[in-house]
Amino acid sequence: MHIKTILNRVQKFKSFVYSRVRWAGCEETPVLEVEVVERANGWARCSACGRRRPGYDRLATRRFEFVPLWGIPVFLVYAPRRVKCSDCGVRVEHLPWASGKHRLTQAYAWFLARWAKRLSWKEVAEVFQTSWDSVFRSVEMAVEWGRARQDLDGIEAIGIDEIAWKSGHKYLTLVYQIDSHCKRLLWIGNERRAKTLLRFFYWFGTARSQQLTYICTDMWKPYLKVIAKKAGQSLNILDRFHIMAHFGKALDQVRAGETRQMKTDGYEPLLTSSRWLLLKRPANLTDKQETRLAQLVQYNLRSVRAYLLKEEFQQFWTYTSPYWAGKFLDQWCTQTMRSKIEPMKRVAKMQRRHRPLLLNWFRAKGQLSSGVVEGFNTKAKLTSRKSFGFRTFRGAEIALYHTLGALPEPKLTHRFC
Repeated sequence: MHIKTILNRVQKFKSFVYSRVRWAGCEETPVLEVEVVERANGWARCSACGRRRPGYDRLATRRFEFVPLWGIPVFLVYAPRRVKCSDCGVRVEHLPWASGKHRLTQAYAWFLARWAKRLSWKEVAEVFQTSWDSVFRSVEMAVEWGRARQDLDGIEAIGIDEIAWKSGHKYLTLVYQIDSHCKRLLWIGNERRAKTLLRFFYWFGTARSQQLTYICTDMWKPYLKVIAKKAGQSLNILDRFHIMAHFGKALDQVRAGETRQMKTDGYEPLLTSSRWLLLKRPANLTDKQETRLAQLVQYNLRSVRAYLLKEEFQQFWTYTSPYWAGKFLDQWCTQTMRSKIEPMKRVAKMQRRHRPLLLNWFRAKGQLSSGVVEGFNTKAKLTSRKSFGFRTFRGAEIALYHTLGALPEPKLTHRFC
């Protein structure tokens, strides 16, 4: 089968035909050049308005990089015509296989963009013998095309969180759609300020914001204020994962402080190497850890009392009624405030401040969880590690949208990847 026949099967262009295929380059670096010519008596289309216009002149021959064949680079060779458009003036004709002044064909750009979801951009460039810039421009093209055509209707549940992406407490605000039928990254913002989240709601639109039913967040105060202002009708759910994370931090502070105090006073270091013993759920403990925990609870230690308070709070999640869950929360906070354990008292004060939002978990009947958000955050961090970090916000934005955005793609004659 001839190469021209294969190209006509997988990548046929209206008003153009493949003419000659020649072997170029050298034995070490062979190249296939496919000459493209316009059909006889065919008028070119204006690249601005897309209408058929008479010819004006012809430019120099250009080479457009196509999908490699057997690892051999393939180039489409064509001398573009210029047209004299009565509306747009003298313009270069529209080329169906390329866009603007890009030297990559659209088929090759989508080919590289799809591989960039599987490998790092550098690896894609090395495997297919192209440049890193070509891979980046291909991914950027795919993201811009998909973002312009993504469907934003019918979104009822979103999750908002942040990830660190640079040293020095630099964060990205990430907004995900977490509906049961669709889970994807919706929007990325630089920093984690109130203005950052406001930009999301301006982008999302007032009408869509008013249709939101559930919003999962942590207890970051700027987020809570913006959500109350822009989507006050929705249930703002403080997820179990973020709440219990505060318990873990408080318990770790109590254990570390008591360990230092015991060493200073000359007591036996009972709490040495007990961090994960106290942070893990009882069901996840090994036999050896269960034995040691049983020994620890015999002592009247502040760390043990803090651990028991943490485990007692787990009963909060077993309720189904917001009323009875609220009664339990009030009782637990009162008991904790009398414990004289400062880190745990700070947790209790925080629970009291966010009591209405905590009870939204039960009003939503536990249907939504930020576990999906944490899973997406893990994938976002993996994307960053695979790229060995990002120097610019634009690079991080393009990579994350491409990997997590579930963006639409055009229907091509043939899918090369």
